[in-house]
Amino acid sequence: MISREFSRKLLITLFIGLFCATISWASQWTILGPDGGDVRSLSYDPHNPDHIFLGTSTGTIFSSTDGGRNWSRFAHLGSGDDYVLDHVAIDPQNPKHIFVSAWSVENQQAGDLFRSHDGGKNWEALSGMRGKSIRALAISASDSKVLVVGALDGIFRSKDSGNSWERLSPANHAEIKNIESIAVDPKDPDVVYAGTWHLAWKTADAGAHWQHINKGMIDDSDVFSIIVDSTNPSVVYASACSGIYKSESAGDLFRKLQGIPFSARRTRVLKQDPSNSQVVYAGTTEGLWKTMDGGKTWKQVTNSEIVVNDVLVDPRNSQHVLLATDRSGVMISDDGAKTFIASNHGYTHRYVSSILADKNDQNSILVGVVNDKEWGGVFSSPDAGQHWTQKSAGLGGKDVFALEQASNGAVVAGTNRGIFLMERSANAWRPINTIINEKTSRATKKGSKKAVATKTAVRSVLDARVSEIEITSKRWLAATSAGVYSSSNQGKSWSGGPVLGQKEFISVQANGDVIVAATRSNVVVSNDGGTTWKQGRLASYVSSIRGLSLTPDGEILVAAREGAFRSSDSGSTWEHILNGLPDKNLSSITYDSGRKRLLATSTATGVVFESRDSGRSWRRGPDSGYPLRRISVVRGRFMAATPFDGVIAQPESEVESASAE
Repeated sequence: MISREFSRKLLITLFIGLFCATISWASQWTILGPDGGDVRSLSYDPHNPDHIFLGTSTGTIFSSTDGGRNWSRFAHLGSGDDYVLDHVAIDPQNPKHIFVSAWSVENQQAGDLFRSHDGGKNWEALSGMRGKSIRALAISASDSKVLVVGALDGIFRSKDSGNSWERLSPANHAEIKNIESIAVDPKDPDVVYAGTWHLAWKTADAGAHWQHINKGMIDDSDVFSIIVDSTNPSVVYASACSGIYKSESAGDLFRKLQGIPFSARRTRVLKQDPSNSQVVYAGTTEGLWKTMDGGKTWKQVTNSEIVVNDVLVDPRNSQHVLLATDRSGVMISDDGAKTFIASNHGYTHRYVSSILADKNDQNSILVGVVNDKEWGGVFSSPDAGQHWTQKSAGLGGKDVFALEQASNGAVVAGTNRGIFLMERSANAWRPINTIINEKTSRATKKGSKKAVATKTAVRSVLDARVSEIEITSKRWLAATSAGVYSSSNQGKSWSGGPVLGQKEFISVQANGDVIVAATRSNVVVSNDGGTTWKQGRLASYVSSIRGLSLTPDGEILVAAREGAFRSSDSGSTWEHILNGLPDKNLSSITYDSGRKRLLATSTATGVVFESRDSGRSWRRGPDSGYPLRRISVVRGRFMAATPFDGVIAQPESEVESASAE
């Protein structure tokens, strides 16, 4: 899963040396949305605060030139999609100098510090910081050539804008490591504060000596954020998992600030209003809090469902406040944080699992979204992706992995907890999770030696993850984490369960009475509508199946991390397909009935692959430039679901169109 439920994303080989990070393909395939998603960081150009940079958890930077009203893709850092960009710092003396810290989701001990000399057109990974998992970054307010970074292996400083580096923390120190936050005294660049996964430290002499500034703090506190008052450097605020602390003695002694409930005290970020030092914002896992009297009293200014990762206060107008949040994207206020609205036009950071075009109106599209809870579920567009509205009433914040349409126009959704249905004219989903299985018992009647079989209906509720739904004229099928289920009455009731002792099914396809289902490592086949099953003999080294496809002529195709596989004999033997397809990281193989062809996608490339001979050979189609999860053909052009960028669509002007023979 994407969020932190999924370890998510690709294995990355770090790119070495200078490289251009501007996304050259951004103008080719169009990102349709839905807008919103996770935002990690926000930063503004000191010379032009309307120019705002947005950091994501997949290596992409977005920018806005109108104060956060509209967004566009700006750059991509790293060679994959695993870099978390928690800090974007702009040189206040020369805004063309931009620094971005990164750490890897896939290998949390790895990361980089990136620099641009030309306003973001070109980027380099600074050699002195290469490979370090950088969690904190600060530019000195009194000398912008001084940069301080906090990494898992310590604290480092550059006095020449990143050209060379020195270690400030003692090498292999038992406690000055796992740096989560950094602050530099606004008047003295030799004074540095560092928050670790276990309390905070300070040096007043550029690392020659370090002081453990833990007096007044609860022990075992992770220090997420440290800020030093811009007008009075003796005033220091620190946020930790145990609450917010304030020192009026430059860190010698802290006192715990009261007024924020314990449940909201995991405070990821503190930000001071640049125009009023008494105003401080605390971004927590349960909303945004604000103090107007230096921490004496606090007021919650958003609802508790919002997870705040960063806060930006306009230095020209403190009424203009932006929030970087999980799931709800950018939130913006023009009244000093009294009210907020979403401001995500042009910013899409969604994990789209499925795309469904209405059979009767190809302009009407539904998409399923994973990991966005109350801001996710299902989104609907009446105009082929130009505008979106959330259509998740009744889902209760559930993830949606599959969408299919019944013959009467109703839509069926497979979620992380059961199956839901929305009638064509309805505005809310309702559960259809009744399981009725027959149980046979044998008993001997009194006075008789012969046992009599008795069948009883056992009712239960399907509460499992539903990864795929298949709707045919004969039956509805569901691949779930509790087995394979079938319905012959349009979902009113289901029957089924484990197959050949296996439960964790992720895909199911049917053609008449032939049903094929897959777990992560196995394929099972039924030739009699699910009455009996046999084991498919897939290669033993296949450990991560992503999906399967069943063609009208009975060919079975499997997309897996280990590549693509094909069987022409109901799963008895398999061929590893290498003729035109990547040999690993296949994310889907689907059958396009309109053009009688197979289409394949990969999370390692943006190319759409096509086969017109039942999967024996493949050719490269258009390259979207984005990692792809699944491909659809809507109104004669390709539309794809991506792991991080929502729904993307092939330009209608592209020479090789989706509908070309």
